[in-house]
Amino acid sequence: MSAAYAVLLVDSTSHAIRIEKALVRAGIACRLIPVPRQLSSDCGVCVRVRQEDSAAAQELAAAAGVKIAGFRLLS
Repeated sequence: MSAAYAVLLVDSTSHAIRIEKALVRAGIACRLIPVPRQLSSDCGVCVRVRQEDSAAAQELAAAAGVKIAGFRLLS
């Protein structure tokens, strides 16, 4: 069985990097990935976290001053 993930979509690569740094400092596993095709045909990156960490990731993004453009669960 594969793990369930969530992706945080942001407006720029710099925002994704800012979220990634905040998550790493907080000890939350994350990865910058290309935005999945099923979510957007635009180029760009998003932040992938485990589904169980998604609420904490959204809180940390807000604390870092980054507006989340979208949030999706993936499996």
